[in-house]
Amino acid sequence: MSTKTADVIKTIPPTPAESKMSLGWREWVALPDLDISRIKAKIDTGARTSCLHTFRTEPYTENGERRVRFWVHPVQNDLHQVVECDARVLDERNVSDSGGHKEMRLVIETTLLIGGQKWPIEMTLTNRDSMRFRMLLGRTAMSGRSVIYPEASYLAGKPALRTEK
Repeated sequence: MSTKTADVIKTIPPTPAESKMSLGWREWVALPDLDISRIKAKIDTGARTSCLHTFRTEPYTENGERRVRFWVHPVQNDLHQVVECDARVLDERNVSDSGGHKEMRLVIETTLLIGGQKWPIEMTLTNRDSMRFRMLLGRTAMSGRSVIYPEASYLAGKPALRTEK
């Protein structure tokens, strides 16, 4: 990005908060394309890309398209509930975690449903067994759509258990 472009981005006034969704530091979300009707997500403005916990991934190619089959435990500390997912691979990126460790991750696109609104987001896949949240919602997915209240939780409400694709 050129310095000129970066200067322009910094000087564009933000959209008034009235037209944005209010989010707390953690929220319930749904990923209907992946048949995940509810999952707790940590709202992480320090993370550029969103991230989803997977305990097993199987990349494959079908009709010349890169895809990945992966398995998710959507509820922390519940290894019995498993959702099997399948998505097209958009990219493979080297991602740094909060501790500075780099890891090559598959990137998919999926629909995010939060607070009754839905839109497509990019998400990396990684094992988050040692982390408190199964999903991080990064700043790119929220850009221009939300205001974060770090002292609040679950402002967007809870998605219904069954979501439409």
